Amino acid sequence: MNNHVNRRAVLAASGLLAVAGAARAQPRAATLRVGSQRGGLQALLEASNQVKDLPYPVAWSEFQAAQPLLEALNADAVDIGSMGDLNFFSVFANGAAIRAVGATRSDGASQNIVVKADGPIRTVADLRGKRVAAARGGWTHYSLFRILEKAGVKPSEVNIAWLLPSDAALAYRSGAIDAWSVWEPFTSLEVLNFGSRVLADARGLTPSASLLAVSEPALRNKRPQLEDFVRRNRLGWEWANAHLKDYARTTAALIRQPVPVIERAYEVSAQKAVPIDAALLAEFQEAVDRCVEYGIVSRRFKVADGIDASFADA
Repeated sequence: MNNHVNRRAVLAASGLLAVAGAARAQPRAATLRVGSQRGGLQALLEASNQVKDLPYPVAWSEFQAAQPLLEALNADAVDIGSMGDLNFFSVFANGAAIRAVGATRSDGASQNIVVKADGPIRTVADLRGKRVAAARGGWTHYSLFRILEKAGVKPSEVNIAWLLPSDAALAYRSGAIDAWSVWEPFTSLEVLNFGSRVLADARGLTPSASLLAVSEPALRNKRPQLEDFVRRNRLGWEWANAHLKDYARTTAALIRQPVPVIERAYEVSAQKAVPIDAALLAEFQEAVDRCVEYGIVSRRFKVADGIDASFADA
């Protein structure tokens, strides 16, 4: 009797060991390293519950602006991140090993110039001789030049300070600069909390798009994770557009900003996921060609070369 029991126990234990060995043999999915600008991808995916039950680990890194995020992508320090279209193309033009795999579009009103509501600057022409802050190489650089051009003001007639948002906010609020070329949600924060108003915006002047960009090493080594993440990003935007107030509350808590600021920013931006189709590529090409003339982008190139269209159905 004992021998019979012992034999069954040995066989059962052997089976368990075999199962455990097989489980150990399964390769663990590689971690996807995601770069998120403050209140960006991480807020979107957490609010929309798209980070639940991920089949791979995610490591988040936060960046205050697009430029350091793009540097991290090019250095293979992160695998994927989102940034303004022209930030992406200005870095891609310099040979960065990155590709865009998805896009969203916002209303052009989300890119603008703010001034003190009770100040003397009433028109864009009043910026002549004034100090204006902007972030170099992207949305606010290009939108500033386009807004100035529309008003007949040359960039050389304005004293531009190239500052990232944290430094620009301090300089603007202290009076060290007179105007700030900025984007949402920074605009709404200044308008609602710091006595500013929008002087002019970029409606009809820029593509007003953001790109989801990946590093070339990640394209080679983490394709399944990237495809899944791109799909979750699209689903996240579908949820956000249907639940704007919930999305705003989650983002506000994550970045410690007042809910009304984020609600206003999202209402102004009206951001939606869109395909990178021929029409959008044409807008990108026109903007990049202008950027070459403005000295924002270093050379002319086909913007389609920076897009990996194989993620369109992800």
